[in-house]
Amino acid sequence: MTVVVPARRTLVLPIVLIITGVIGWYASFALTLDKLAVLLNPEADLDCNFSLIVQCGANLQSWQGSLLGFPNPILGLGGFVAPIAVGVGLLAGARFARWFWIAFNVGVAAAFGFCIWLMTQSIFSLGTLCPWCMLVWAVTYIMFWTLTLDNARSGVFGERLERAGSVLFGWTPVIVFACYLIVAIIAQVRLDVLSYLFV
Repeated sequence: MTVVVPARRTLVLPIVLIITGVIGWYASFALTLDKLAVLLNPEADLDCNFSLIVQCGANLQSWQGSLLGFPNPILGLGGFVAPIAVGVGLLAGARFARWFWIAFNVGVAAAFGFCIWLMTQSIFSLGTLCPWCMLVWAVTYIMFWTLTLDNARSGVFGERLERAGSVLFGWTPVIVFACYLIVAIIAQVRLDVLSYLFV
């Protein structure tokens, strides 16, 4: 018999999933178009290239930009559809089994980890900050923490984590902001972004 998680969700989760999913998909689409432009003309002047530091051209042409043998933005085009679908389903009154929430959370956690890896590669190896990439990182951080803490407080990870999830869920904006701040500090220390913002 399939165990269904009790309907204890608020509107916060579906709205966050839909908004971050749409923004992430759009950023992935923009990156895909830029990748096509680079393939057609390696010297193309991309709209996302603002300076030596803030640009996406170097990222798109690196091996890190095609880790699985195809451009990373394609992962976003496919992957960001899932949270949009789940969010719409929740708004329509759908209820999902516990195994679904665990699997979905694992998928989002993998995306979160991948974004952290891409961030470190971008800052420490490529020495650039890709605007569209940063937008993908930003929405993925929001999605991961909102989903994970909502799952915890809803009992998806067991009764022991319900209390912690309930307490921490209200701190989600602070946790996400802390993630942004850490990335900003690392980027500034490593790249001195403010000095080269428009150079």
